[in-house]
Amino acid sequence: MPITLPETLPAYDVLRNEGVMVMSPERAARQDIRPLRIGLLNLMPKKIQTENQFARLIGATPLQIDLHLIRMTEHQTRNTAAEHMETFYRPFQEVKSEKFDGLIITGAPIEHLPFEEVTYWDELAEVFDWTQTHVQSTFGVCWGGMAMINHFHGVEKHMLPKKAFGCFRHRNLAPTSPFLRGFSDDFVIPVSRWTEMRQTEIDARPGLRTLLGSEEVGPCLVEDAGHRALYIFNHFEYDSDTLKQEYDRDVANGTPINVPLNYYPDDNPAKPPLNRWRSHAHLLYGNWINEIYQSTPYEIADIGT
Repeated sequence: MPITLPETLPAYDVLRNEGVMVMSPERAARQDIRPLRIGLLNLMPKKIQTENQFARLIGATPLQIDLHLIRMTEHQTRNTAAEHMETFYRPFQEVKSEKFDGLIITGAPIEHLPFEEVTYWDELAEVFDWTQTHVQSTFGVCWGGMAMINHFHGVEKHMLPKKAFGCFRHRNLAPTSPFLRGFSDDFVIPVSRWTEMRQTEIDARPGLRTLLGSEEVGPCLVEDAGHRALYIFNHFEYDSDTLKQEYDRDVANGTPINVPLNYYPDDNPAKPPLNRWRSHAHLLYGNWINEIYQSTPYEIADIGT
């Protein structure tokens, strides 16, 4: 089954050309199936790239997905055209009366700031609380996941002495979890962050369960069943060249940066990187969509009641 996207959204043609099933809202309305309403609260500066990455993953399942793009109400992006934002995004204050089967909250390049110093923190905290009555399942990604686990459980983020940057080996810590159905015992995930969450602090909070972790870069995927949420601190959604783009940007700007570990063949930036996480990315987000489908009420108004 396809993902529903406006035909004029750039992701529509990108995904269709990749073989992902996409459908216009007009065609979807003629089908006698309730699609899953998934919101994407996009906090990343490169909005279109992030839309493509997440739409690609959630659009690969056999279920019809109705994707809604959401932004913070007052925060204005400087990296995406105003016309794109006006055409495809709605501010949170306009959608908070609606209900969603799922919500993805992306990361944001503001790791160095304490949470409470983020300009839109108060509204984001409102979003977190709103998910408990209006969203069946929430997926917090990287900084978004760190912010959410801090809001609900007080788990702090800690600055790293140097950036965790590259493809790091992770272990499947909960093979029987429905979110990890089909996962290998050992795999790599792209990592790009200056902060970390510590396993000992997560273990000290009741109700949290770490599903994926790494000896090198710590906990990765945490389940918070009580809040119907998953928090992932790394980047399964990354394209093959996303780390390369970040590395090339920093080199061009003269910013000190290490070559991303275990990413380029022979760690040589002159060679094209290989994608070794794509299959697990589709498994994780496909499993998340499936769990939503299995648990969400048919009457969307019943979510959160």
